[in-house]
Amino acid sequence: MRKIIILFALGLTINTLKSQDISDAMRYAVPNLNGTARYNAMSGAFGALGGDLSALNSNPAGAAIFNNSQFTITLNNRNLTNKSNYFGSTASRSDSSLDLNQAGGVFVFENQNLKSDWKKISVGINYENTNNFDNSLYSAGTNPTHSVDSYFLYFANTDGGISETNLQLQSGESITDLYNYLGSNYGFGAQQAFLGYQGYLIDPASDYNETTNRKYISLVPGGGNYYQKNTVESSGYNGKVTFNAATQYKDKFYFGANLNIHFTDYIQNTRFYESNANNLTNGIQRLQFENDLHTFGSGFSFQLGAIAKLTKEFRVGLSYESPTWYELNDELTQGITSVSADALGVLPTESIYPNTINTYPPYQLQTPGKWNWSFAYIFGKLGLLSVDYAIKDYSNITYKPKADFINSNAYFANQLQLTSEIRIGGEYRIKAWSLRGGYRFEQSPYRNSKNMGDLTGYSTGFGYNFGASHVDLAYSHAQRDSQQQFFSVGLTDSAKIKNNSNTITLSFVFEL
Repeated sequence: MRKIIILFALGLTINTLKSQDISDAMRYAVPNLNGTARYNAMSGAFGALGGDLSALNSNPAGAAIFNNSQFTITLNNRNLTNKSNYFGSTASRSDSSLDLNQAGGVFVFENQNLKSDWKKISVGINYENTNNFDNSLYSAGTNPTHSVDSYFLYFANTDGGISETNLQLQSGESITDLYNYLGSNYGFGAQQAFLGYQGYLIDPASDYNETTNRKYISLVPGGGNYYQKNTVESSGYNGKVTFNAATQYKDKFYFGANLNIHFTDYIQNTRFYESNANNLTNGIQRLQFENDLHTFGSGFSFQLGAIAKLTKEFRVGLSYESPTWYELNDELTQGITSVSADALGVLPTESIYPNTINTYPPYQLQTPGKWNWSFAYIFGKLGLLSVDYAIKDYSNITYKPKADFINSNAYFANQLQLTSEIRIGGEYRIKAWSLRGGYRFEQSPYRNSKNMGDLTGYSTGFGYNFGASHVDLAYSHAQRDSQQQFFSVGLTDSAKIKNNSNTITLSFVFEL
């Protein structure tokens, strides 16, 4: 495909651009359980424990708990199943992926000055695939009322309507030429109106006037009962490299800090299909609307933490995770195919594919920070019990420049909320074996939990210690319900999605 870069004026496009809607912000703001097998088996309840590479995510002071330098590598296999219900019709899709989920090491340096209260310093570097974007969503059903025509009409009639002259091909002008011209001069909305117009979904109203009444109407036959299918295939990852430094003071206090470098690459392919059985002799009969989105970029964050041994058995921890500041880039391709009919029969298929990649100006996304309190009780060599409690205010999610995202940022502030999260983990040791289990609960980021429900999960696993190395295996399950809008404007009916995630994680740990 020939790549044509189109730089839109910010004020014309940002607030309506599909690639920058609410769900895209939540993709980077909502956490996922990842990391080593031991961390997963105990549902990530490691804020007061440390001694694990992934525990640095909960509390960077945990690196000072290590007695020896260590290297860990982790593989995981995740199976994700989405069950959809759209106007009573059910469908299901599954996706499975095998990934290198974690790799890193920590180096421990003992203080040779025995009189010093600072016992040791540890430095570490750790990579984690914090989110795997491989996913498949499929919804299908008969919408009793609304057609996708409302999506194209929204853009055609916004701000007094777009001139029909601007939507018409001139002599010698190609689909690609006009699509690019509209994007460069009028923005994303004009491109959507153009696709609807050229695909024969919309047309000027009978009383249309170029000067006083630029109003468009639908060419989709009325009456409802539109059969609709929406398929969303996504792939990619959100990765993080953590640089850690931690220290131990006396035998009771541990302090640490992380600098995190984030990078992301996300690809989403959306195929929306609609057919109409109400009127087979006039107007649009069926169509397919395609959107391919590529989002990529990088960001950074930091973490601070402390752990205190109140007694030999009882530990407490406190950590703060800053917002993540991302700079992201979007690329979008679109196309529509439609079939119409008139009194003489079915007309030739219209295929409107501009053969263009829209490239938008970089923008910033700030995710919310997080506070984590943790408690752990160590039963000598028999095992342990650990609890983490965290709060996170999703209403602080912010797109920047703020002036270009007024509507989106207002939505975050009004519709999202301060949430709590609890993780509980335990471990029981039998000689060289360790048996583990965990539970976690995450409150919905939305004030209206129908948009996204609470997450509940449980985990289990075991490990075997060979001495200088050990192997850990974990299984974790999580379930969350949500609603999926096919489009951000116009056709805003939602499919109910029940998401189930099952992950098997295998880690190899080597002491140096």
